[in-house]
Amino acid sequence: MYNDLRVCFIGDSFVAGVGDPQCLGWVGRLAAQAYATGQPLTTYNLGVRMQTSTEILGRWQAECAPRFPDGCAARLVVSFGVNDTTLIDGRPRVAPKQSAANLAELLAQATARGLAVLVVAPPPVDDAEQNARTAGLDEHFADICAAAAVPYVRVHHPLRDSAVWMREVRAGDGAHPGAAGYQEMAALIGPRWREWLAR
Repeated sequence: MYNDLRVCFIGDSFVAGVGDPQCLGWVGRLAAQAYATGQPLTTYNLGVRMQTSTEILGRWQAECAPRFPDGCAARLVVSFGVNDTTLIDGRPRVAPKQSAANLAELLAQATARGLAVLVVAPPPVDDAEQNARTAGLDEHFADICAAAAVPYVRVHHPLRDSAVWMREVRAGDGAHPGAAGYQEMAALIGPRWREWLAR
């Protein structure tokens, strides 16, 4: 067991847990799981609402650096993509090829720093056309992570099929669920999370 395990979660509003009245999101629930299984850790939630992969790529190193001092066991969890697929004037905020390139570059930068990385897929929202775009991005992200030997958690399609997730998204702002929805997402990520922490 590490004495000083630190995990930065970098991403968007889903990482931040927007919509959860318990203020845990999936990130807080994963941290609680770790403690429950005897793995203490320090987590830093660096989710920023509305940010795209381009913005996250531009800030992750500066924000993680002071949280990863020499001597700690540093790890990084990454999740983004929904904001990339949001249309502005009829076009995605970030083109799919650029989104893929941003993830590939972030993973390359993290590898150069010797960081273990876990990537979580972008979840669905209450918009079938946007979900189709995000599902395409999910496929690109899966291929990039496989090529980089980085674990990738496929949550997009399971959450689209989740009555709990979709009901809560529709009852909320059309994008973010409440506590039960984030619990569903955390349950999907949990097995890979525990496996990754144990490495």
